[in-house]
Amino acid sequence: MTEAAETRRVLLVAHTGRDDAREVARGFVKALTSHGLVVRLLAPEAADLGLEAADGTIEVVVDDVRACELTVVIGGDGTILRAAELTRGSDAPVLGVNLGHVGFLAEAEYDDLDSTIEAIVARRYTIEDRLTLDVTVQRDGELVARTWALNEASVEKASRERMLEVVVEVDGRPLSRWGCDGVVCATPTGSTAYNFSAGGPVVWPGVEALLMVPISAHALFARPLVVAPTSVLAVEVLARTDGAGVLWCDGRRTVDLPPGARIEVRRGETPVRLVRLHEAPFTDRLVAKFGLPVAGWRGSAERRRSLAQEDGDA
Repeated sequence: MTEAAETRRVLLVAHTGRDDAREVARGFVKALTSHGLVVRLLAPEAADLGLEAADGTIEVVVDDVRACELTVVIGGDGTILRAAELTRGSDAPVLGVNLGHVGFLAEAEYDDLDSTIEAIVARRYTIEDRLTLDVTVQRDGELVARTWALNEASVEKASRERMLEVVVEVDGRPLSRWGCDGVVCATPTGSTAYNFSAGGPVVWPGVEALLMVPISAHALFARPLVVAPTSVLAVEVLARTDGAGVLWCDGRRTVDLPPGARIEVRRGETPVRLVRLHEAPFTDRLVAKFGLPVAGWRGSAERRRSLAQEDGDA
């Protein structure tokens, strides 16, 4: 008696508000099911795609992401962040197919669809764990909110007219007081997102570190900071300030911050798992995503030729 064949399920999350994303998503469903994989869709997205549950090929669910070996995301970084939130705590890694602009979280591009499907079917990919943030908000010593972030947790002023007065702290010691528009606490993954726009450093994903970057701070010392992954960052909204603040995590989850609120940011206990299809170094991704000028680089091939010439002359 032979064992039953393994049922392989893939969760598909798409930005169904875009025509191109709907077209690509339908193509993925058709291709994956033709290879014997079961595609699981969220009910609202299945309706947007005009797809229904079908025996052995398509499952339509409300929010059940269990038992999926992979999550395929069709869209930009915002859709990938939504999928990371949806699948948080599951074992299913996230594979982003970029239909956005820069799209640092995405691994595959629009013109790589056939090879991407082949890699999924053959399980020809690796998984990379990305550092996350655990974030808490306290008021008068009482915990009022707990959340998390993959890219960044940003403390921002709630009103355009009023500056936010904060004191920042690293590892239990006060560092500086800033009158500012806000403070970004980011991961290396998020260093090319809001942190980048705020003037923070680009940090390679393999580096384990936490980042803190002030936004438009009126202070003598207001520089981007890179600290150990074991450090705890804190931002306190001064109690006597007139302006309230708001905490944004990945631009998706918000918490109102009254004067006197304390926000603590530390390394998250649960990483986000991203699929890697290619072994291209992060440097090449930076060059490609930003279109950086590298003409004139002689590089390793030129150095090898020079060494070979020297050996021949010896």
